[in-house]
Amino acid sequence: MIDIIALRRELHRYPELGFTEFRTATKVVQMLTALGYRVTYGKDAIDDASRRGLPKPEVLEDAYQRALQEGAEPAIVEQMRGGFTAVVAELDGIQEGPTTAFRFDMDALPIRESMQDKHVPQSGQFRSTHEGIMHACAHDGHTSIGLALAERLSDRQFPGKVRLLFQPAEEGVRGAYAMVEKGMLDQVDRLFCMHLGTDVPSGHVKGASAGFLATTKLEAHFTGVSSHAGASPEEGRNALLGAATAMLNIHALPRFSTADTRINVGILEGGTGANIIAEHARMVIETRSTKEETNHELERRVRQILEHSAAMHELRVTVEIVGGAIPIRCDMELAELAVKKAEGISGIRHAEAISDGAALGSEDASYMIKRVQEQGGLATYMIVGSDLPAPHHHPEFDIDEAVLAPAVEWLERLARNV
Repeated sequence: MIDIIALRRELHRYPELGFTEFRTATKVVQMLTALGYRVTYGKDAIDDASRRGLPKPEVLEDAYQRALQEGAEPAIVEQMRGGFTAVVAELDGIQEGPTTAFRFDMDALPIRESMQDKHVPQSGQFRSTHEGIMHACAHDGHTSIGLALAERLSDRQFPGKVRLLFQPAEEGVRGAYAMVEKGMLDQVDRLFCMHLGTDVPSGHVKGASAGFLATTKLEAHFTGVSSHAGASPEEGRNALLGAATAMLNIHALPRFSTADTRINVGILEGGTGANIIAEHARMVIETRSTKEETNHELERRVRQILEHSAAMHELRVTVEIVGGAIPIRCDMELAELAVKKAEGISGIRHAEAISDGAALGSEDASYMIKRVQEQGGLATYMIVGSDLPAPHHHPEFDIDEAVLAPAVEWLERLARNV
């Protein structure tokens, strides 16, 4: 029987960034195969052309080689080489019924984990072994819950089919869209997505969440002409100046009366020296809104600013979408079912149908939810509360491991529909 706390701690020690979850995904494949699931992974589980914000080839290869050194099964991980780290597993129940899917994300964050003694992973000796990378958003817990659920359901005592989706690259909202485009959400009748924490205390669960924003993440590259900044500045075309022009005008975009909006230039970099006209500049931008159509309009205006700023300074500019999400609309029928199934579970003291707070972040499970709903199915995004010593995406982030087992039982009841 899986020791869910030990499993979570092992995954915590070996965090991997989006599309480099080679060791994690290999372990998932091995465990699901041993439990009798039909397992799909590698290029069969995710659409190559639809992946967003893919790391550079050398980054992917370094992570691949590291996974091999850390014990990843070569025959399995070879199928994931190049960043194909999605895993989907399916199992038939003992009688006819719906296809019920559960989604679990696997990736970590580029954060250096705390070494303070008060930080439990440090004192408990399961702190990240990959410096500069840590599980600071509970995805190690999510993956552990998914594998423990798989073990529980391996007896096949449920109606219909169960499909387990282990998603790469949720951070930066990059991985779900490509799994949807590959058809991994087709023929799903019920989809349950979940997250640990999110300012909900231990012992509390929510059947649905509200407030997730539509977002587009854009990466722009400005290309100009370098020249000597003192001797021949007129011969240069300053890419950094063009990018700076764009940044100021992007932040000058008006707010909207039709929806709440957010906009941010998170990265602006370029140039090689004080006496050199910058030939290249890179900018990463995000737009967000409570409405999908408003976010599209924000994106259009940002692209217009990028193009016109480049033209002002006689530059070339290329723009790529490196992440995205849409608002989430949960089906209250599933949310109310989730509340009912939480009754009587040891460790769950309070359940309610919908979170009363606004998340104001973004989640690419939104694409999975939309696909299921478009095909006539139902979907929801649930919260399993966890007391947190520090906020999500913080070096001292950790979860209350006592909530893991009740979460598995909750999902098991939803799968068995008992």
